[in-house]
Amino acid sequence: MQDAEVITVAIDVTEHSINRPKDHQEQKEHYSGKKKRHTKKSQIIADRGVIYDVEEAPGSVHDFEICKTTVLLVMILAVIILADSGYQGIQNYHEFSLIPIKKSKKKELSEPEKAYNKALSRQRIFIENINAKIKVFKIMSDRYRNRRESHLARTKLICAILNAEKTLEMA
Repeated sequence: MQDAEVITVAIDVTEHSINRPKDHQEQKEHYSGKKKRHTKKSQIIADRGVIYDVEEAPGSVHDFEICKTTVLLVMILAVIILADSGYQGIQNYHEFSLIPIKKSKKKELSEPEKAYNKALSRQRIFIENINAKIKVFKIMSDRYRNRRESHLARTKLICAILNAEKTLEMA
């Protein structure tokens, strides 16, 4: 029996501004306190430049909530997840997850902890670069003025274009 290949994926969320909804309930749903505006969140799951999946949620939903409702339901054990500090508690759902160590108010991080955080951020920089490539497309960097229902389809289309570019580079 062969050992299963261990895949390392990174997950991250990016926010896209939208027009302020007219309905009060939708306003509350899409308001992001972090960005102080109405947004849609897109969660990207990628591995070294290849985008596997995109999920979305309204701006008020926490990054880890998106992860719990979508990604963790389908994850297999042979996957290592690299995440940022917005995914605190992911180890309770998926034991092969790596997140940065946060410093406490009373104690600074030790040198090994700082080295771990630095190594982790170097491993997951590619997901930040993918988010930057998505925002190169004007429709994703400016305020999204189209129908909110079509936001996910357009985001997936842009990710498919980026995947096609990546396969052309590799060929």
